[in-house]
Amino acid sequence: MKAKISNRLVSELKARKKPFEVRDTQLNGFILRVQPSGSMSYYAEYGRGKRISIGRTDALTVAQARDEARKRLAGAALGQDPMDERKTEKAYDLGTFLTKEYERHMVTTWKTGKCQVDRIRSSFQHLFNKKLPEITPWAITKYRSRRLKAGKQRVTARTVNRDVAALKAALNRAVEWKLIKENPLATVKAIKEDNKQRVRYLSEPEEKRLRKALDDREEKLTNARERGNAWRRERGYPEFPALRDRLKPMVLLSVNTGIRQGELFNLQRADIDLDRKVLTIEGAGAKTSLTRHVPLNTQGAQILENWKTGSEGYVFPSDSGGRLDNVRKSWATVLKAAKITDFRWHDLRHTFASNLVMAEVDLNTVRELLGHADINMTLRYAHLAPEHKAAAVERLAR
Repeated sequence: MKAKISNRLVSELKARKKPFEVRDTQLNGFILRVQPSGSMSYYAEYGRGKRISIGRTDALTVAQARDEARKRLAGAALGQDPMDERKTEKAYDLGTFLTKEYERHMVTTWKTGKCQVDRIRSSFQHLFNKKLPEITPWAITKYRSRRLKAGKQRVTARTVNRDVAALKAALNRAVEWKLIKENPLATVKAIKEDNKQRVRYLSEPEEKRLRKALDDREEKLTNARERGNAWRRERGYPEFPALRDRLKPMVLLSVNTGIRQGELFNLQRADIDLDRKVLTIEGAGAKTSLTRHVPLNTQGAQILENWKTGSEGYVFPSDSGGRLDNVRKSWATVLKAAKITDFRWHDLRHTFASNLVMAEVDLNTVRELLGHADINMTLRYAHLAPEHKAAAVERLAR
């Protein structure tokens, strides 16, 4: 039926056995629906089969409902979908989404999941009260400008890109879970970065000094243990077992295989196949979560042959027999003795890769040995092999 929807009409309408509707004669698309139970609700119909609820008659007056319907219908006339607006109203804000949904997923499915969530929390706390669809490219533009020009707090373009990428990934997941219709940052592109990245590796003199420092440390520890056992023998005390310094084989194995420190700590005796001269890095302990097989050269195989005992457990266990978690103190002592500065354990991996590239091993093979997911990470070593570029331009010579 059609009639002017008014407070008087609402008070006089009686429920029927079936639901019925009253269409307003003053505002096309404004509808009052009456249920058999007697409850009544306002609707705005903005297209064929498309309508959105405005509210119940016991919560809104007719004037309030008509004004709200007018706004919805006007937005639809301008090409807006009132349902999208409703979804935005009901969407999570960023802070709630991270806490209730995203963090749990990331922690249980990604090794670095907690770090990624913490990165978003640290970088975008000012957006926590924003609904997910309301996080605009303009907000990201302002964030990037502030971070790149923040004086002492200034960071590199690479860091800013990682921050934004972490947020975009979270919003992509919200789309996948149908919490939002589309990623509002889909059009945001990474800012250009200086491709120059830190590649610190051992020079030949530094490697010689490091090896000598490791030898000296091993000899010093062995002699100290022998002196201690001699003292105990003289007094009838039980002797300690022969000392085996794990730092030297760990360092040399890293230089010869390029495996990460965490992968080294996780290495099990069952992962070593000396007959085939292969190390297996299990996906469960790898940064990329992908299992890979690392060939052992003669020195690498010899190191493990001299070190390996038994067939089970960690290759380099802690003093208690469990997983080793750090060698910071002993590593710092050796570096100081070798007079090597500005050098991290991870730079042993750079040393492995750099030596391969300088030996003219192709970059894709280096990528496979390092376990990089794509060639972009490996390209940081390309400048160490300029010969192929020189050979290319030489072809132009007449």
